[in-house]
Amino acid sequence: MESRPLRYFVAVAEELNFARAAERLGISPPPLSRAIRQLETDLGVTLFERTTHSVALTPAGTVLLDEARVALDALEAAGRRAQRAAAPEPKLILTVKADGDAGLLEPILARYASEEAAVPVSVQLSGWLEQPGLLRQGEADAALIFEPFDRTGLDTEALTTEPRVAALAAGHPLAAREQLTLADLDLEPGTVGPYLRATRSRGRDLAQMLTLVGLGEAVPLLPASVAARYPRPGVVYRPVLDAPAAVLVIAWPQQSRSTATAALVRAATTVAEAVRP
Repeated sequence: MESRPLRYFVAVAEELNFARAAERLGISPPPLSRAIRQLETDLGVTLFERTTHSVALTPAGTVLLDEARVALDALEAAGRRAQRAAAPEPKLILTVKADGDAGLLEPILARYASEEAAVPVSVQLSGWLEQPGLLRQGEADAALIFEPFDRTGLDTEALTTEPRVAALAAGHPLAAREQLTLADLDLEPGTVGPYLRATRSRGRDLAQMLTLVGLGEAVPLLPASVAARYPRPGVVYRPVLDAPAAVLVIAWPQQSRSTATAALVRAATTVAEAVRP
C-alpha cells in the first residue's frame, strides 16, 4: 500500500469533511473522493458512511485510522533516522528527563563508551510525556523513561524497580504520617496509572511539579530515588506502601536495526544488573 492514499484517508478521517480535507491536502475534492473510493476497493471494505450532510468512520475505518497514523509516523521517522545516519558524524540521541534516570545516566554512558559499536551520544532533555513521541517520530534513538507510557511502536527493557513515594506540602494533613496507603490518597490500584498521567500533565518537569506540591496544589506519586536526590524546603516525601512500583525502562523504536542503539541497550542492562540489590 502506498503512503499517499493513507495520507488522504487520514485527512478525511480527521476532518470528516471532504472539502476541508481537500483544502488541507492542497487538492480538489473530486480526486480526493476518487482516491478514497479506490482505497476502499483495494481493501475490500467501506471506510466511511457518507450522506449528503455528514461523513462518519465505519468500524473498519476506525481501525485503519489508528494503523495509518502509526504507519505514516514510522515512514517519516525512518526518513529522519536515515538523514541522521548519513550525517558526516553520526550520533545517537538519547532522550531523558533531567530527573528521570534513577541516577543511571552517567554510568550507562560510561559503559556504552566501551562498546565496539558505540558512536557519540547526544543527550536530549525532555519533559514528561514527550519521550515516546520523540522515539516514534525519529527524533531520538532511545529513551530512559518511567512507566506508564504509550508503548505503541516501541520495544523496552526494564532496568530498575523501586517503591513510590507521595510528595506533599509540609503543611498537608498527611505529612504528619510516616507512611501512607493508596486509600489515604483516595486511590485504588486500578486508578494509579491514570492518576500518574494526570499529575504529570500539570508540569513539564520535576521542578514545576514540586512548585505545585509546595503550594499545596498537587500530590504526585514519584519514584523513591527522587526523594533522595531532590530534597526541597516545604516538601516532604512519604512512602506509599501499596502503590505499584516505579519501573524505569530503556525504550527504542521497534523497527530500529541500529547496532549503536542495540549497544546502548546492552550497556544500560549491564549497568542496571550491577546496581540491583
